[in-house]
Amino acid sequence: MKTVRRLLYREVVIAVALVTLGFVALFFFFDLVEELQSVNRSGALGYRIPQALIYIGLTMPNHIYELMPITVLIGTIFVMARLAQSSEFTILRTSGLGPWRALRTLLTLGLVFVLFTFAVGDYIAPLADRTAQLLKARFQGQVTVGKTGAWLKEKQAYGSFAVNVGALSGDGDMKDVRIFEFDNRGHLVSVTQGQTATFGEHDDWLLSGVDRTEFTTVDNQSGHVDRTFPPSFRWPTGVTAEMVAAAVLRPERMGTIDLFQYMQHLSSNNQSAQKYEIQFWKKVFYPLSCLVMVVLALPFAYFHFRSGSIASYVFGGVMAGISFVLLNNVLSDLGTLQGWQPWFTAALPGLIYSILSLTAFTWLVLKR
Repeated sequence: MKTVRRLLYREVVIAVALVTLGFVALFFFFDLVEELQSVNRSGALGYRIPQALIYIGLTMPNHIYELMPITVLIGTIFVMARLAQSSEFTILRTSGLGPWRALRTLLTLGLVFVLFTFAVGDYIAPLADRTAQLLKARFQGQVTVGKTGAWLKEKQAYGSFAVNVGALSGDGDMKDVRIFEFDNRGHLVSVTQGQTATFGEHDDWLLSGVDRTEFTTVDNQSGHVDRTFPPSFRWPTGVTAEMVAAAVLRPERMGTIDLFQYMQHLSSNNQSAQKYEIQFWKKVFYPLSCLVMVVLALPFAYFHFRSGSIASYVFGGVMAGISFVLLNNVLSDLGTLQGWQPWFTAALPGLIYSILSLTAFTWLVLKR
């Protein structure tokens, strides 16, 4: 069985790697064509083709993460169909490779793909994407989320804060920061504006170019307003760089731990966290889709192929993979609109395809 496993593992890994490389090359070309529109535009004279190539290269890990279930399905279907067409799989069956043993063999390989997908999506892709955004901001100016900026909220023992971050600069610092402080009765206490802000070493922000306005009341009566312009201001807070990045950048590009911490922050401050909860559970369940795909591909080894018929089955695998991605995206939006449980919304595409794959395996392999 070691020889059989070595044969299957080698063939499937090579096929999946080649399919992934082909898709990545295709997306690289599409992204390059789109990114050329930003090269040497007014206000971005430092952003040239070499920088665009580096930026696109740093976004490729995220494409690999998104494509892994599709490429695993296509690569495994191709290998299973080719082995069936050449009668090699028939020889393996007569040598003792039963359906359940073949399933266990592919599931073991699927676990390797699951771990690889999780590592890329949770560690490599978030780091590469953040580096890419900061690199682009360094040459184009800044990373923003529109005219209103990104809003965050934090509760502390003596009151609450509403924070607005206008943009992130190329070196990771914050620009156009506004901090609105409220007391426990909901009254506005102060407004602090800073041209730039950096993250301190001890759970604080260091603002520079500060314009601070304090509102003082006496016995709930009108008081006076003090306005000062200190060169710097230290604001103690638990809002971390990852939380600010989550508010400014796309949540699906974050790691699982960062998403969980940001969810907890939103929940503790009575803010809606459903969108981030769905993304968190998608991060948990999405790598497991590779297991579903290898099970879905196994029945192709039991078909009887004619010469030249593999292409149609591979095309069917492409359509099945695309339909999985579409269903995953549609159900995420539908779950947000309908208020479904986040874990159920994220797990539903995998459950549907698991039922389809097990049904195909039972009918085509065990029954026939």
